[in-house]
Amino acid sequence: MLSAKSAEVIEATLPVVGGAIGDITPLFYDRLFAAHPELLRDLFNRGNQANGTQRQALAGSIAAFAGALIAHPDQRPDAMLARIAHKHVSVGIDSSQYRIVHEHLFAAIVDVLGEAVTPEVAAAWDEVYWLMANALVAVEDRLRAEVAAGGDQADLWRPYTVVARYQETDTVTTFLVRPADGGPVPAARPGQYVSVRTELPDGARQIRQYSLSGTADGALRFTVKREPGGEVSAHLHDHLHTGGLVHLAPPLGDIALAGGDGPVLLASAGIGNTPMTAMLDHLAATGSPRQVVSVHGDRDQLTHAFRADLAQLTAKLPNATAHVFYERPLGDWPAERTGLVDLSTVDVPAGTTAYLCGPLPFLRAVREQLLTAGVPAADIHYEVFGPDLWLA
Repeated sequence: MLSAKSAEVIEATLPVVGGAIGDITPLFYDRLFAAHPELLRDLFNRGNQANGTQRQALAGSIAAFAGALIAHPDQRPDAMLARIAHKHVSVGIDSSQYRIVHEHLFAAIVDVLGEAVTPEVAAAWDEVYWLMANALVAVEDRLRAEVAAGGDQADLWRPYTVVARYQETDTVTTFLVRPADGGPVPAARPGQYVSVRTELPDGARQIRQYSLSGTADGALRFTVKREPGGEVSAHLHDHLHTGGLVHLAPPLGDIALAGGDGPVLLASAGIGNTPMTAMLDHLAATGSPRQVVSVHGDRDQLTHAFRADLAQLTAKLPNATAHVFYERPLGDWPAERTGLVDLSTVDVPAGTTAYLCGPLPFLRAVREQLLTAGVPAADIHYEVFGPDLWLA
């Protein structure tokens, strides 16, 4: 892990670097994209770059990794690394790009901090960077090997044919796709996502991750919400029809339903119920005897995607309950289920493993409620759509 000499330097300079990293990351990305415009066009999410969330995520991950090395020098933050590695593999990032990032990131650090970056400080932060980069490369290599061992394609991108599409709500559409080459679909675990590569009118090949929303015979099923200003989601809604082709990477994602017979709580808000629907679908398809508690929050009945699926899948399970909260319900609705999700009104069984998905404020609130209910932090797993800003 981090050498003793570098650990002292990092501990002393982390407040300064951490405080300036909000200035460092925009300059880094400006440098990176000026030198490699193809990365913004065909790899990085242009929407997340425009709204700044990708920059916040990078800043948070670097600071969190450095902080973890100081706080726990004998442990590696594997959970954080796994989350990043799954995202990297799903879009095709390879080891060569870490050197490109290093070049422009450290140039940005020097530009912002100036003479404060002594040779000793530069060497210590260089050590942190390569510890993180090499750890990520190792995890990503293992993931690619697992995908290959599962019989999936050697190339990342594979063409799929849309065999059906379903309008879940005014803004949410589910696509059912099968491999265009007639081969088998790759293995997927409930809760994982696929990367979808879309060629836009300006020629850019933008990539987005969308959660799998259930199982299908010889097909994959993923769901897309049309986001305000979302260039890829709008393109898929408007132009990807039955019979059309779309390129997908194999399913990935570090948050997936684990086996066992203990109680499970699935909590979601808005379109965050997509991976939860896949988990519930799997539990129902396997006739699971586990106690299952589903909790969902939405604006109203019309914006609630998979509303009928939630009722039908819950009914198929012998020991399952569903609790739905609407902020502005249409018609008669129980007062105790009106407003934001409140787990104090829900029986959380002892020994529960919880899976959460939704906006960051929802994740934070529900996690706090679960901790108050006695669920250990290690048993609370979350998925967030877009860059993970939890660490930021």
